[in-house]
Amino acid sequence: MSETINRHFELGGDLRVSRLGFGAMRLPASAPGGPAADRGRSLDVLRRAVDLGVDHIDTAAFYFLGDLAANDMIREALAPYPDGLVIATKVGPQKGPDDPVPTGQMEAGELRAEVERNLTELGLDRLDLVYLRPGGLEPPSAEESIAERFEVLAGLREEGLIRHLGVSHVTAGHVAEARAIAPVAAVQNWFDLTRPRDSALLELCARDGIAYAPFFPLGGFGIPDHPRLKEVADRHGATVPQVLLAGLLALSPAMLAIPGTSSPAHLEENVAAADLHLTGEDLAVLAEIAETPAA
Repeated sequence: MSETINRHFELGGDLRVSRLGFGAMRLPASAPGGPAADRGRSLDVLRRAVDLGVDHIDTAAFYFLGDLAANDMIREALAPYPDGLVIATKVGPQKGPDDPVPTGQMEAGELRAEVERNLTELGLDRLDLVYLRPGGLEPPSAEESIAERFEVLAGLREEGLIRHLGVSHVTAGHVAEARAIAPVAAVQNWFDLTRPRDSALLELCARDGIAYAPFFPLGGFGIPDHPRLKEVADRHGATVPQVLLAGLLALSPAMLAIPGTSSPAHLEENVAAADLHLTGEDLAVLAEIAETPAA
C-alpha cells in the first residue's frame, strides 16, 4: 500500500478519469428485487455525482427493476453528456423482466444486439468501455473459453461502436485469453479490503496499465463488521465505508473504485472518501485485516 495517492488514471491510455467513480447498479433499487428506488431521487443522485466531480459511471442494461432502468436514468439526468464523462457498461448476462438478478448467459451471436441496446438506451454513438461479463452469479470455470464472445466485442470495437474493452468476473487466464485477441483496458472483479481474493491479478493490472474496478467494494451484502476498521474510521472522524474506499485507492494505482447508491447522503459520503488521507499505521491495519478477515 502507498500513502501517496494519484487521484486519476488513464483508462485505456487515453481517457483520464478520477479514481473514485460511481456504480449505477443501485439506482433502480438498493437491493436485488426491490423495493424500487425513488426515480426523482436517483436522478438527483446522478446530477449531484457529476457536480461533485465524478467522471466515470459504470452501468449495464440489465440494471433495472420494473420500469426503472439505470441506463434510462443516466440519459435523462445527464444527456447531453458533459465533456470528459466516461460511461462504462457490461454485456453478457441475461435478465428477464421479472428476474431480480441475471439468470442466464448470452451467446456470442447475441452480444451485438446487447451493445446496440446500451447505445440506444444511453443515447450514444460509441460506448467508452464495454466489459464482457461471462458466467452467472459465479465466475466461469478456468477451463471455459471466453474467446468467441470477446472476439465479437473486438469486432464492434473495430467498427467504432466501442472505444475500449474490458472483462468482468473472470480469472487471470481469461484476461490473458482476451488480451491475445484485443487490448484489455479494464478488469472488473469482486474485491474488497476484507476479502482480497484477486491480489495477483490486481498486481498484473497495475504492472500493465490496466484499470481494476472492483464490484462490491464495500462488501456487497452489508458493510464488513470488523472492530479495527472502526478504530481507523474513528481516528479520522470518518465512516467505515470511507475507510474501505480510501484503502482501496491506496492499495494500487490501478484501482478505480465505483461505489453505488441511490441515496444523496451516501453519495456525498462516498465521494468524500477520495480526500481521506490514511497514514502508514492505518494502511498497516488494513493489511492485517486483509490477511486475517473477521469471520
